Amino acid sequence: MTTETKQTLIEPDHPTLSIRKQCDLLGLNRSTLYYQPVETDKYTLCLMRLIDEQFTRTPFYGVPKMTAWLRRHGHHVNHKRVRRLMRLLGLEAIYPKPKLSRPNLQHRVYPYLLRNVHIGRVNQVWSTDITFVRLYHGFIYLTAVMDWLSRYVLSWSISNSLEVEFCIDALERALCQGRPEIFNTDQGAQFTSPRFINILLNKEIAISMDGRGRVLDNIFVERLWRSVKYEEVYLHDYQSVAEARQGIKRYFQLYNYERPHQSLNYKTPAEVFFNSA
Repeated sequence: MTTETKQTLIEPDHPTLSIRKQCDLLGLNRSTLYYQPVETDKYTLCLMRLIDEQFTRTPFYGVPKMTAWLRRHGHHVNHKRVRRLMRLLGLEAIYPKPKLSRPNLQHRVYPYLLRNVHIGRVNQVWSTDITFVRLYHGFIYLTAVMDWLSRYVLSWSISNSLEVEFCIDALERALCQGRPEIFNTDQGAQFTSPRFINILLNKEIAISMDGRGRVLDNIFVERLWRSVKYEEVYLHDYQSVAEARQGIKRYFQLYNYERPHQSLNYKTPAEVFFNSA
């Protein structure tokens, strides 16, 4: 059952069940139900958008270079403000990926299993990650599960927080379509959480995790995020979470079924995934 379906089942005026109890019974994160965009002043949001777009183009920009770039474009900001905003966005230079998934030192970390491994079939390797998506009055987070060979996006989910629930939601919906031999993630707290890990272990799926600071270990999802942002997010100013959900849904439909990939000999991900399965 999707998050959207669960939300429609909630009855605010139920005679005996509180909203909290209904969410618990449905396995729905209440923060998803009650989402309100993160309020921030317009100029700060403008700076965040500029930083997000420039970082997507030049992921090697740290605080000094990003500050200099903003000043050259007429924004009189100091490095302290730029550092604070980059931390809020989860961006860190040197590594071309957003550091949205922070590690939990109490969680077990698994070794990276994919070095020098030939990817030759669908459902051999799946992977997932999290990225930031801006809204007109705030931001949300997006996660997706992708098959490495076909680049097919099996599932995705959004949330206003970095709690593990929306990652579990995406994982469980992906597993309704198949089972990979190896599942690759970064070392973030969401993906090392016992709740997330146990789903994979119960399915006897080998777990692989990126090495610290090794951006190329999950390069296919990184390329997906660039495509999502340049081809969808940056072209629209989502006014609400519902509008963002609709836009992202529309984009992944296009990405999976209509958009040919050069690396796939100009086939679509769906053509490769379903014809090779």
